[in-house]
Amino acid sequence: MFLGENLLAWLVLAFGGAMFVGNLAAVFRPRQAPREEGELTQAPKARSITMALLGLVAAVWALFTLLAVS
Repeated sequence: MFLGENLLAWLVLAFGGAMFVGNLAAVFRPRQAPREEGELTQAPKARSITMALLGLVAAVWALFTLLAVS
């Protein structure tokens, strides 16, 4: 198969991990000042934490899938 048998699981692991780390970074390390007028100074906490948890679930699911297939 093109690019391996577990390509989808690896992609879900990568995107889930990026969602988790990126959203947590937005919550815990906000920008010092907005770049443009009308831009938020902090990320919305509830939405960012929800998206981080969704990314964590996707990453864990992909990791278990990769471990089960191996």
